[in-house]
Amino acid sequence: MKTILIIGATTVTLALISYSIAIISEQRSRIVSKKVLYFLSIGWILDVAATIMMIVGSSNTPFTLHGAIGYSALLLMTIETYFIWRLIINNGYNVEVPKKLHIYSRLAYIWWVAAYITGSLLVFIK
Repeated sequence: MKTILIIGATTVTLALISYSIAIISEQRSRIVSKKVLYFLSIGWILDVAATIMMIVGSSNTPFTLHGAIGYSALLLMTIETYFIWRLIINNGYNVEVPKKLHIYSRLAYIWWVAAYITGSLLVFIK
């Protein structure tokens, strides 16, 4: 396996950890704290970096079924990160998450984890 793909796989796993800390914390407390914002933002940065590394390192076209799932998961987390930042900017830290955003966060995270799992399975199948 190419070095860039190994680094990308490690980076996406770090994104999973970071996203998990952020979303699970938000889901339990229903509050957007500095911790939630920090881990969500770091997760997003790691996710973008991992996506770029996977595209660069892959010999396949970037337009595969897994690619579409992964890009849509990144898009959902981009929207999630945007709305959390907007909530913090408008209301400050430790603000209660609106019900619709709370539900969206959960669904976006589940979709992202599904994309992570399908990518991992594809590696094991090869």
